[in-house]
Amino acid sequence: MIRTLALCLLLAAPAAAQDFSALARIDPAASRIADDGQGLRVDLALSQTVPYRVFTLTDPMRVIVDFREVDFSGLIPEDLWQYGTATEVSFGPLRPGWSRLVVTLDAPLAVAQAGLTVDDQTGAARLNLRLTPTDADSFAASAGAPDAPAAPDVSLDAPAQRRGPLVVAIDPGHGGVDPGATRGDIHEADLMLQLGIEVAEAINRSGTLQAVLTRTADEFVPLEERMTIARAAGAGVMVSLHADALDDTVTRGASAYTLNAEGQDRAAQRMAERHERGDLLSGLDLTGQDDRVATVLMDMARAETMPASRRLADALVAGLRGSGARINSRPLRQGRLAVLNAADFPSVLLEAGFLSNAADRAALSTPDGRAPIVAGITAALQDWATAEAARAPLKRQ
Repeated sequence: MIRTLALCLLLAAPAAAQDFSALARIDPAASRIADDGQGLRVDLALSQTVPYRVFTLTDPMRVIVDFREVDFSGLIPEDLWQYGTATEVSFGPLRPGWSRLVVTLDAPLAVAQAGLTVDDQTGAARLNLRLTPTDADSFAASAGAPDAPAAPDVSLDAPAQRRGPLVVAIDPGHGGVDPGATRGDIHEADLMLQLGIEVAEAINRSGTLQAVLTRTADEFVPLEERMTIARAAGAGVMVSLHADALDDTVTRGASAYTLNAEGQDRAAQRMAERHERGDLLSGLDLTGQDDRVATVLMDMARAETMPASRRLADALVAGLRGSGARINSRPLRQGRLAVLNAADFPSVLLEAGFLSNAADRAALSTPDGRAPIVAGITAALQDWATAEAARAPLKRQ
């Protein structure tokens, strides 16, 4: 069975099914970059899932796909490329941890569709991009490499050594080429960005906590970059904001997700094998350590952060209920969501509501409708931070 993955919620595929001993590779026999009669298609068969981002550049007109990370060794452009709208194809390492594919165009094209699917049985993935004709002015206006959201100017000491307010990473889900759930012209990515900004502003006004956003514009930020942004800011907790859409129109209200036990084990292995060693645990450089050491250290860290995540989920549900926000009939849930993979700080994914429900959709679309959610999240974080500070002397050293 093939399922479509939301870009910032990559689920860990079965460990036994995936071979993480090497970087993702492209199968040239099952891949192509070619005209489709109305534009250009980029169809790449990958040996495993890999975070990516897509954007365009001018002078010359190009579409860029950055991967984290792909092994292009042994591959030549002619293995993938059929000459046409694409006049040149090149690929290779970009910088440590990143690879780049460049497709030079002979006419302005816009990215109309971008998606990644994964095979549940093998762990193999397929990246599909569809580019459609646009005019030169529109191409130039939308071109440009996305920047990572700016983080506060702070040192990279371990959070436990910091002084001052607890830093809260607010992570608006999706963005850029990944709009998330949609209903008509309403996109999850847009609503969660607005909600995230309002939550961050409320947190900073509180005077007791400090917020950092993992994205501040409609741009695609890979999952690992979101975690890196949080760590660079010294975040002690992360809340990822989402609003799903279901087949039914009845399900409504907010719910809080934490990582389940199965996800915890797979998360440790996935992070050890896929992530940069120096960024696995804030304040601890694991460069040069083997996977076993990295995994054990992350498991030790999760012994503290997993219970704290569950306490935060409880606090969020209580805070939202107290502020008058709509709560789902089953508000506490668990899942193998990769945005919850971080070992070194508690994290919760908050489904703020469902775009498939008209009442939730209306509430999430206006400042007044979002106000109870903003108030509930802010109060919950304050209550949770106070309770965690009281527990700190009881934690084992």
